[in-house]
Amino acid sequence: MRKMVIIEVVLIMSLLLAACSITDKSLSEATKENTVIRESQSINSQKAKQNVMIPKQIEKIPDEYFKTSKQPGTLAELYYYTYESFSYYRKSKPLKKRAIVYLPYGYNKNQKYNVFYLMHGGWGNETTMLGTPEHPSIFKNVIDNAIAAGEIKPLIIVCPTYNNTNENGLDSSNFSLAMQLTKNYHNELLNDLIPAVEGVYSTYAVSTSKKDLTSSREHRGFGGFSMGAVATWRTFQYGLDYFYYFLPMSCGTTLDDENIFSAAKRYNPHDYFVFVITGTNDFAYSYDKARADLMRKSPYFIDVDNRADGNFAFRVKQGYSHDMQAAMEYIYNGLKAFWGAQDETKNKQQEVRSSLMIEHHYKVFDTNTKIEEVMQYWAFKDFGRLLFPTNKNYYRGDTLGDLSLMWYTNINPKKTVEIINYLKEQAESGETIFYDIYTSEEKIKDPSKKDTGLFFFHGKKGAKTAIIVAGGGFAYVGAMQDSFPHALELSKKGYNAFALIYRPGPQSACEDLARAIAFLHENADKLGIDMRDYSLWGGSAGARVVTWVGSYGTESFGEKRYPRPAVVIMQYTGLSEVTGKEPPTFACVGTNDWIASYKTMEDRINKLKKMGIDAEIKIFPGLPHGFGLGEGTVAEGWINDAIKFWERHIKK
Repeated sequence: MRKMVIIEVVLIMSLLLAACSITDKSLSEATKENTVIRESQSINSQKAKQNVMIPKQIEKIPDEYFKTSKQPGTLAELYYYTYESFSYYRKSKPLKKRAIVYLPYGYNKNQKYNVFYLMHGGWGNETTMLGTPEHPSIFKNVIDNAIAAGEIKPLIIVCPTYNNTNENGLDSSNFSLAMQLTKNYHNELLNDLIPAVEGVYSTYAVSTSKKDLTSSREHRGFGGFSMGAVATWRTFQYGLDYFYYFLPMSCGTTLDDENIFSAAKRYNPHDYFVFVITGTNDFAYSYDKARADLMRKSPYFIDVDNRADGNFAFRVKQGYSHDMQAAMEYIYNGLKAFWGAQDETKNKQQEVRSSLMIEHHYKVFDTNTKIEEVMQYWAFKDFGRLLFPTNKNYYRGDTLGDLSLMWYTNINPKKTVEIINYLKEQAESGETIFYDIYTSEEKIKDPSKKDTGLFFFHGKKGAKTAIIVAGGGFAYVGAMQDSFPHALELSKKGYNAFALIYRPGPQSACEDLARAIAFLHENADKLGIDMRDYSLWGGSAGARVVTWVGSYGTESFGEKRYPRPAVVIMQYTGLSEVTGKEPPTFACVGTNDWIASYKTMEDRINKLKKMGIDAEIKIFPGLPHGFGLGEGTVAEGWINDAIKFWERHIKK
């Protein structure tokens, strides 16, 4: 057992810092950042010194950090051998597994690096957090830029997986199985993964012997989000000999906490540090709060907020849920706390951020821009993938200019570019352009709900609202032709317009639209929109969705009753059903539409008129299916007629 002298400093006790390695400048910065500094120093090893800087509030990632860095690190694939999890001790079933390894910019094998093992959550794998060498995630940009700005010391990050054989699909999507795999994971981690990583890359371990790995534990950390947090606590239980820092984030389940904590019996309480983070709107909050309370009662943990010689901290981010945004922000704060570059200055950070701001100011997308680049653009965060069909079988083309969508015609590349640049400028200026309609808990229970949401095309504050639902044969969402262009034109005229991304399928699409209507009603004041006399717009399959929800109401699709729309605007769908409950309806279609018969649409409009429902139809000679706004065709300008129809029915 090492004897330790703990020098703990709360920042306001600045006189005591004179003998510390923390500079006056970094102290000043830390004070401004409202940060608690914990420092411990070993008597037996003058070099063994751990400074932990815990923010009193979780800091937001600077928006510019999501941009591609001028000093990018490298992602590498590391393959290693281990054994099947449940029969590990028999070593009868070898497995070859992969970890994604992040190496900082300018990685030098002659330099020693701290190393952080970062575990994914449910429905994930080793690529979830940082991506792959070919397709890095936007969070890699955050790490690159934080290191370049001097906020985090250059380090190695290892993204492994607890997925086992995956014989029945992704192991991590099975909660019970994932719980057991995280419990078994320490065998693979300690015996196979760490030696594989630190035998190849330069860390503080002199060799991969157990003695050298354990003696370098002060330069090693483990963290994870959600189920990754479960793995983190299991690593605390079984791997304290190898790790000093632990970052469990949003651990939304019960664990045998007391047994896990008691694993620390063999250690001085100042010989490890645990940083627990979650959000107020996260279902994991109650679990983490209960666990933090238990930690405060435990003899093995000392809260840094109660005593200067603490060894754990608990931070809760106001309003944050159980999602990737939260995970990225928590990891960013955790790495800064463990390995913040304390001797760097704010000037360097500002220099990097200013450089990034200048670069993006001049970047404009054009027809030659790769679709993949747009999806991964930093300002679009984790919803960029929803700009295009999530199933790539339904579109063709690599660039914005080449984009084509199944069953659609007359796609205007200039309009596509205009839409993407509009959304880019809105996002970069700080406007929120995308809203989730389902909670994190709902998306965990039904992962298909991750592919839903509302893109917001801002009109005038307090203006009326339109919701547009694209078609796609209930197989995909063709938003780039069937809802984004309409939303953009409506916003130009001052209306607030939302394009719905929904789950393909008649029932699920109606449920998603009903939820969107509910969300917009409940948040109208916050969004600055007027939901009175709102309008529903849809094309092809989307036209059926808006008609059904408009006629039968939100209460028929899982939500409480909300006001019906003032009008429904529908394009090219061969729906013949008439109930007499329909809102006023405007329709348009082409005579050469081989999917939606113009005669069927015309007959339906005539039936509505006979029932006394205001209805109108535009039939365009020679036009095929899916013409969207119809720019450059005989249909060009139809949207103005539709808007006039809507305005006739606006009463309030």
